[in-house]
Amino acid sequence: MIEKRQFYINGQWVSPAAARDFDVIDPATEEVCAVISLGDQADTDAAVAAAKAAFPSWAETPLEERVTLIRRLGEIYKERRDEMGEAIRMEMGAPIDLARNNQWGAGSWHLDGFLDALENFEFEKPYKGADRMRMEPIGVCGLITPWNWPMNQVVLKAIPAMAVGCTMVLKPSEISPLSSLLFAEMVDQAGFPAGVFNLVNGDGMGVGSQLSSHPDVDMISFTGSTRAGIAISKAAADTLKRVSLELGGKGANIIFADADEKAVKRGVIHCMQNSGQSCNAPTRMMVERSLYPQALEIAKAAAEATSVGPTTESGRHIGPVVSELQYNKIQGLIETGIKEGATLLAGGLGRPEGMNKGYFVRPTVFADVTPEMTIYREEIFGPVLSIMPFDSEEHAVEMANDTVYGLTNYIQTQDDDKRLRVARRVRSGMVETNGIGRQNGSPFGGYKQSGNGREGGVWGIEEFCEVKAISGCPME
Repeated sequence: MIEKRQFYINGQWVSPAAARDFDVIDPATEEVCAVISLGDQADTDAAVAAAKAAFPSWAETPLEERVTLIRRLGEIYKERRDEMGEAIRMEMGAPIDLARNNQWGAGSWHLDGFLDALENFEFEKPYKGADRMRMEPIGVCGLITPWNWPMNQVVLKAIPAMAVGCTMVLKPSEISPLSSLLFAEMVDQAGFPAGVFNLVNGDGMGVGSQLSSHPDVDMISFTGSTRAGIAISKAAADTLKRVSLELGGKGANIIFADADEKAVKRGVIHCMQNSGQSCNAPTRMMVERSLYPQALEIAKAAAEATSVGPTTESGRHIGPVVSELQYNKIQGLIETGIKEGATLLAGGLGRPEGMNKGYFVRPTVFADVTPEMTIYREEIFGPVLSIMPFDSEEHAVEMANDTVYGLTNYIQTQDDDKRLRVARRVRSGMVETNGIGRQNGSPFGGYKQSGNGREGGVWGIEEFCEVKAISGCPME
C-alpha cells in the first residue's frame, strides 16, 4: 500500500492541517492502491502564500536560469520514466506500454516543445520605434488538472508558467494523484526555489473551489469537464482573475468517399485509444453515404479486433476506464443509445467476455445515429463510437458544427482543396486531416463550450503572461 498523505508546499513535504484520507483505486482491480489526504482551506492558504512570497524573486530571475532548471527537470523526467509509467498505470488504468510511452511521452514531448519555443520568444520588443511591449508573468497560478492524461496536462501548465516567471499551486485530480506527486518530487530534485511550485491534493468542491476564489491567485488554468469549467469561472468572477479552460469535446471525423482505405479503421482506433478517455477523441464518425455500408463493416471489424486486457501486460490493448462512476455513466449512455434506436454494431453493455472485475468496457460502435439521440450530443468519455451518413459537403459541415463543443474535428479526403475548404468551415480550435498529427508546439484548445484558452508552444507561453506597453523608451 502506497501512503502519500503529505503536500509539497514552499519546498518541503508537509503534513495536512487536518488529515482526511482518500483512497486511490486501481481501476483494473477495483482495489485500493494508495492513500492520500485531501487538503483543507488552511493547506490551500499556505500553498498560495508560499507562491505569493516566491513570486517577486522568481519573476526577476534571469530567463537563462529558469530555462536551466527546466532542462534539468526534463532530464530527471526522462530518467524516471518507468516510475512515472507505473504510477499512471496504477492510478488511472492505462496499460503499461501506453503509460510508459504515450502517457509519459506526452509530458516529455510538450516539455521539449516549450524549450524550442522559448529560444525565439520575445519577452520585450519594440513597437513603432518609440514604445516597447513587455510580456510579464501574470503572478500566482492555480493549476487544476484532470485524471485522463495527467502528465500531458501538468506539463502543459507548469512548464510555461515556470518559464515566464509565474509561481503556482497544482491541484491534480484526486483520482489520479500519484503521477503529480512524483512530478513534485522531480521539481524538488531539480532544485527549483522554494515556493515556485506547490502541490495540494484535494477535490473540486474543496481545494479546487478555494483556489478558484482565492484573492491571491491571479490565474486559474483548468482542464476537465465543461460543467466544472463553468463552476470555476463563476467562482473566479468575484476576483476577476484570468481563467483559461480546456474542456470537453465531441469531435466529428468527416470521411469522404475518396478518403484513403485506412481512414475508417484509423478513426475507430483513435476513438478507442486511452479507453476513449480523451477530450479530443473523434467520437462522431460521419461517412459519405456512398461509402457508408462499407464503412460500417470496417468499423465493426476494427472494434471487434480491439482487445481489452490487464494493465500490467504489454501489448496494444486498451485498459479499464478510470472509476466505477465513469463505468456506470458509460454503461448508462450505451443503454440509452440502444433504447433510442441506434444500431449496435459491436460491443454493448457489460464487461468484455471473461472479465468479472475491473472497470473494463466493451469497445462499442453504434450506426445510424441521428442528431436527436443522446449519444450524438453528450460526451461519453469511453470507448464508444457513433457513426452516421452524410449526403454532401454542406451536410457534413452542418452536422460537424451541430454541437455545443468545438475542440477537434477530423477530415479525411484526398482532394486537397476540399480538405482545406472544410477545415476552414468547421468550428473547432483544431482540425486534423488524413491522419496527420499536429506539430509540436501547435496550439491546443477549443471554441464554444470546449474552452477559451490555448496550450502548447508560443501560445501556451503567452497564456501565462500579461502585456505591458511602455511609451517613450525606444529599444536600442
